[in-house]
Amino acid sequence: MNKKTNVFGVLCFGISMVGFAQQNQEVVTIEQLDEIVISDSRFELKREHSGKTVIKISRQEIENNQGRNIAELINTKSGIEINGSRSVEGQNLGYYVRGGSTRQVLILVDGIAVNDPSLVSNEFDLRLFDLNTVESIEIIKGAASTLYGNAAATAVISITTKKASSNAVSGNFMSVIGTNQSQDDSDYNPSSFTNHVSVNGTANKFNYLASFGNRFVDGLSAAKSDNPEKDAFNRFNTNVKLGYTFSDAFDISAFASYDKLKTDIDGFPAPSYTLADTDDEYHSEQTRVGVSPKFTYANGSIQVNAAYSKIDRESISDYTTTNEAESFVVDAFNKYVFNEMFYTIAGLNYTEYKSLFADEESYTNTDPYLNAVYVSPFGLNINAGARLNNHSEYGSHLVYNLNPSFTMSLSEGYIKAFGSYATSFIAPNLSQLFGYYGANPDLEPEENLTMEGGLEINTEKGVRLSALYFHRDEENTIIYTTGYENATTDAKVQGFEVEAEVKPCNAVVFTANYTFTELIDGTRLRLPKHKANAGLAYNFSANTYASLNYQFVDSRMDTDFSTYQNVDLDSFSLVDLYFSHKLLENRLKLFVGVTNLFNEDYIEVMGYTTKGRNVNLGLNINL
Repeated sequence: MNKKTNVFGVLCFGISMVGFAQQNQEVVTIEQLDEIVISDSRFELKREHSGKTVIKISRQEIENNQGRNIAELINTKSGIEINGSRSVEGQNLGYYVRGGSTRQVLILVDGIAVNDPSLVSNEFDLRLFDLNTVESIEIIKGAASTLYGNAAATAVISITTKKASSNAVSGNFMSVIGTNQSQDDSDYNPSSFTNHVSVNGTANKFNYLASFGNRFVDGLSAAKSDNPEKDAFNRFNTNVKLGYTFSDAFDISAFASYDKLKTDIDGFPAPSYTLADTDDEYHSEQTRVGVSPKFTYANGSIQVNAAYSKIDRESISDYTTTNEAESFVVDAFNKYVFNEMFYTIAGLNYTEYKSLFADEESYTNTDPYLNAVYVSPFGLNINAGARLNNHSEYGSHLVYNLNPSFTMSLSEGYIKAFGSYATSFIAPNLSQLFGYYGANPDLEPEENLTMEGGLEINTEKGVRLSALYFHRDEENTIIYTTGYENATTDAKVQGFEVEAEVKPCNAVVFTANYTFTELIDGTRLRLPKHKANAGLAYNFSANTYASLNYQFVDSRMDTDFSTYQNVDLDSFSLVDLYFSHKLLENRLKLFVGVTNLFNEDYIEVMGYTTKGRNVNLGLNINL
């Protein structure tokens, strides 16, 4: 019996388990309303009181996508295109939200901004992150610099990691084995291996969590070629979290993490400087430590989030580069609740970024900020605030946000109208100012103005529909020609997003989203004008789950580096399947996933390999 038969035999077994479980288990109950969101105000608010259509990825959704990485999961949401997530595992990722660039997206981990000051876009590399450590993810789109500072221009992706169990000792182990092949392969050899283990618990006032993860992927060449060589990807993650509750009024938590990846890459060797199948390598190591003390009083709390991170990177090729970077972040804030209608947060955020190029370069931001939320008894909600961004190189810039909404109760749910008018400020990054390629110390900061408006309907019968229009103006957009420079004309982007979630019964969930993005002025690479996602999930029982997911990506423009001309890439569609079943009183879960079910042949990044049909088999054990 060949490997292909073995893999699909297990898949058929998974399907048969689904049918068996349908007859023997009760159906799980699904909550419909009263979802709580945090990111758009930093307070726990009911979704109906939020002035945004916040995307919330729950722990349950993460568990229903085991085997995927974090970039693949986020890439299914409206308004977002994470380019590179469908290609070879080590492919660079680009975060394009509402027609913006990677440098306009801010990522938070447990409320603390994370990034790499040595990278051109100062972004956090999601390839380093282990999805198995995540409790939930919230995404707010549009300018959010008032609450989150520099770079929060098109989106904030707020990742919350898992917390310690209330039991004295709990453990979890997950293992996934899968294939990693292109559209031209059909041998279904195991080439992808993911393992994650964690132990956590609470003893009196002390809590702890420790985890370790490894992901190894082989089998594909980064660059398409006639004689491709396999480019392996290897990642290690280690994480420790400790907490102590001194009293009802005071507690403190601390963390330390170490993430390391090594991937083979293909580059542009001399003298041709065109993409080729080379023996290049990329190494990245990240160390993060932090502490968060919190004091709670009658009507509020005072909290400090402080973190230090160090990153070492090396690209080994015909033009090897090494990078060292450090960042220090302190966010001190006071939350005060006047009553059930009025909430305020006032804080001071300090960041220092350093990176080694020819010399060590650095800059700091010192930002006081204030935000207030008003929730009226008659449906009017207002979220408004301002921040004074004090940059060590560029002086002071005021950013502000006004986000009103009005909620009208229905007999079984609500309808909400909302709007937003917000500004953001993005200073040039250290790499753009002082880096190895195209640096320009005379760059001006970029400023953005974002407006949006929309409607959301949510009912107790399991229907949630939303639609919004957005428009963004960019001044001094930083572009790359022969080097980095500010664009001489403003960029304008507009579009609309539609989302739907329908639960006709407790067992069935249908989700869909569509995004239209139009660049009015200028040119942006790898940005689809139309993108759609749809998913159908069926809980056969409390223990058995199945889903079918579809994604459509419209044609995009990319650069062909063999000719240095822009070319159009064809649109494509992908279909994925997933099954899971829990055994042994929910202590053991088996799951199987099939990605790119119809083996669609497409191009995501010009000249690079994409993934064909692949199968993942996994198990998850809770102790």
